[in-house]
Amino acid sequence: MSLRYGYGTNGFANHRLEDALAVIADLGYAGVALTLDHHHLDPYGPGLARRVGALGARLDQLGLGLVIETGARYLLDPWHKHAPTLLDRDPGPRLDFLQRAVRIGADLGAEAVSCWAGVRPPEVPAADAWDRMLHGCDQVLATARQSGTRLGFEPEPGMLVQTLDDWFRLRDALGAPECFGLTLDIGHCRCVEPAPVPDCVRRAGPYLVNVQIDDMRRGVHEHLEFGAGEIAFPATLRALADTGYRGLVAVELPRHAHAAPVVARESLAFLTAAETKETRQ
Repeated sequence: MSLRYGYGTNGFANHRLEDALAVIADLGYAGVALTLDHHHLDPYGPGLARRVGALGARLDQLGLGLVIETGARYLLDPWHKHAPTLLDRDPGPRLDFLQRAVRIGADLGAEAVSCWAGVRPPEVPAADAWDRMLHGCDQVLATARQSGTRLGFEPEPGMLVQTLDDWFRLRDALGAPECFGLTLDIGHCRCVEPAPVPDCVRRAGPYLVNVQIDDMRRGVHEHLEFGAGEIAFPATLRALADTGYRGLVAVELPRHAHAAPVVARESLAFLTAAETKETRQ
């Protein structure tokens, strides 16, 4: 197999970005999934163009590929996690953030920029939430087209788009734009999808622009270290390789930053061993 493993900077939240990149590269990862946040390339901080240029040079020096993630918890609202979203009455800050992320991704040559729908506010009817999401996606896609960037929309448990079926419905409603791809979290497949994880991967394969990987249990949205959940990784990795996907497969363990270097080392060892095990079978 020839999968390219990366690691998410949200799992290095206690590290300076430059230190996190160095550790990730030294461990042998092929890339990084960079969550734009107040401490990691703050898109609202001063000197953004200079900082983006310096980061691009450093990524080149380290030989790291890049995807941009937009799941920072409190970047836009210090009181409410992930707020506002595309589904809120005033999605302006979210739209501005996503468009900034797309432009940053373009400047850095990112393989994809990832985003999600958000949780539907209880006072917003489902049809209205869907319309708001479509309107917001149209605006972000316009920026993506202008910059030549691929958008990876992620089904997320508990959000308006949480399953592959939801994603396909959204893609169709948007007119199946070329720059609209799929971010697939392998753990989410086990959490919410009725089909076996390898089958989900095969279904998603033609549309993948970004993959996140972690372990998980059925019905519980908790990102677990590999081997602590219920996913059969050798068969899952074989299914992913067989799709022909050549983008990053980034470890997504945002709650393990307290032990980031150790967890990152063990994660790569696990995934490499799982690939070898499937190859020998």
